Amino acid sequence: MEAQSGFAKFQNLFVTLVIPIAFVISLFVYFFVMGAPSNFQGNSSVNNPMQGNYLGMIYKGGYIVPILMTLLIIVLTFSLERYYTIKKAYGNLPPVKFVAKLKVYLAADDIKGAKAECDRVQGSVASVAKSTLDKYEQMENDKIMTKEQKILDIQKNIEEATSLELPSLEENLPALATITSLATLMGLLGTVLGMIRSFAAMANAGAPDSVALATGISEALVNTAFGIGSAALAMVAYGYFTTRIDKLTYAIDEAGYSIAQTFAAKH
Repeated sequence: MEAQSGFAKFQNLFVTLVIPIAFVISLFVYFFVMGAPSNFQGNSSVNNPMQGNYLGMIYKGGYIVPILMTLLIIVLTFSLERYYTIKKAYGNLPPVKFVAKLKVYLAADDIKGAKAECDRVQGSVASVAKSTLDKYEQMENDKIMTKEQKILDIQKNIEEATSLELPSLEENLPALATITSLATLMGLLGTVLGMIRSFAAMANAGAPDSVALATGISEALVNTAFGIGSAALAMVAYGYFTTRIDKLTYAIDEAGYSIAQTFAAKH
């Protein structure tokens, strides 16, 4: 429990630091990499980007760009963190195979063997199964409660153990879901601001300049492309991780149901 508590504190610290660190990195890249003089005509970021220089073109997208970069870094960071966390939750054996082996142990009434298998496999499904098997043995030795009460107690234990496992699996997923919409909106905001600047500059210049207008529009649209790309990545990551968690949840439910049904059938 102490180890889990320490890991939880590390996760909370990690989540707290990701956003400011991502923002600092984004500012550094924006001003010193994308805004490097070599990316622009006349070695000055005031001028237009060099022909075909995408770093300079993205820089001209304006101050919304670092915010979009921050969102992108957050998506990548949380995706990697969720990938390794959920991979660890799957344990050393695919949940479907673990549940199948658990049923074999239960059919043979080998509770000790089932618990040993839980210790070997580890992961979220095995953790819930191990907790339920402990309750199973406790109910076997109980001489006071009725059979119905024992089954209800086992089912309650399954629900409690599951409720302890799922929050840790779903952590940071709300952030990915939020970025799915936020990145798109920030990209559109950057584009609108860029269009306003472009047309305002054209109005002040007097005679229309199609080249300058096209350049300004292309720079403004950089934000839309950046925002949609970040949102698409967040959406794919969110869908992938929720699918993986759903598979774990199904395996947990099946394992718990099998243990409860075995107790009901054998006692």
